[in-house]
Amino acid sequence: MVLGGGRVGSAIVRDLTAEDEFEVLVVDIDPVAVEKMTRFGADGVVADLSQIENVSRAVKDADLVVGAVPGFMGYRTVKRVLQEGRPIVDISFFEEDSAGLQDLAESAGVPCLVDCGVAPGLSNLVLGNREEHFDETESYVCFAGGLPKERVLPWEYKAPFSPADVIEEYVRPARQRQAGQVVTKPALTDTELIDVPGIGSLEAFNTDGLRSLLRNCATPNMVEKTLRYPGHAARMQTLREAGFFSSEPVQAASGSVVPRDVTESLLFDAWRFDEGDLDLTILRIVIEGTKDGQRQRHTFSMVDHYNPATETMSVARTTGYTCTSMVKLIAKGIWAQPGLATPEIVGRNQEAYDAVIEHLRDRDVYLDLNVEVLPL
Repeated sequence: MVLGGGRVGSAIVRDLTAEDEFEVLVVDIDPVAVEKMTRFGADGVVADLSQIENVSRAVKDADLVVGAVPGFMGYRTVKRVLQEGRPIVDISFFEEDSAGLQDLAESAGVPCLVDCGVAPGLSNLVLGNREEHFDETESYVCFAGGLPKERVLPWEYKAPFSPADVIEEYVRPARQRQAGQVVTKPALTDTELIDVPGIGSLEAFNTDGLRSLLRNCATPNMVEKTLRYPGHAARMQTLREAGFFSSEPVQAASGSVVPRDVTESLLFDAWRFDEGDLDLTILRIVIEGTKDGQRQRHTFSMVDHYNPATETMSVARTTGYTCTSMVKLIAKGIWAQPGLATPEIVGRNQEAYDAVIEHLRDRDVYLDLNVEVLPL
């Protein structure tokens, strides 16, 4: 059962229907999206999942549920699925703390895997695995971003997800860990340039991507930054400081309006990927620590592109296939532990970690590792 048939949901459905072991039912409010999913061999139901009773009806007979709804619906959707006693793998970037689902998942006696995308998701999996590998980890830095391949002014950006979810990244304070202490900084700050081979220089800035890592990982220094083409952070800061991202109503000549609602509506078209637009996904994770008395730096790198053979966007491939790898962990019994588990917890299990990396590699999504020895 896949709840949500958007770009990523579509990639998830297409990947799962290609496997003989799965029979897939997709639920979405958009009849066109549902009809498209049926071409891949899935069954489809048109329903408004923002109405929580429709979630209950949809999942009542499901063996396993995938949550691929917009972020603002994510937490309550996962909660209702667990109340129905169904295991779930979720990719929605919801604002709420996933720890609030722990007791419910345990009482339901089913696995609940959340944040199963790229970052958070694959990045968490890597840190969890490296914390098991190293004797002691010193630092973790994650750079991640999805971008259009072609830079077009004025935005030089298009949103693979809803503009509402992107704007949320730009207004939510960014939590980091420095010398073991959690500190909070405004999003879009501490910009720096990162050189990516084959792409060029990209801009990195603070966003709130650490999430459950602050609760589950011991690494004393942790930072997550989002990647965009240079200049993006300044543009977004201007809009934010001018009030365009505010959720507080203001009085206009036409009446009371919420600036953020208007901004999201305008950017929906301005940032929309059109059919055939090419995109790319960049992930770079740098982890330093000690192993057998030797200081090491492990750098994981991924640069993924739109796949013309399947007409699948890179962000949908990388996010969706990470999700389906987690689905297969549960389906194959590799991960059967009831209760809440974020990817860093899963990554501590070497069999599960290897299965995810192999699953991605089989789909031409590669996470390369470079190991450097550092001076003591």
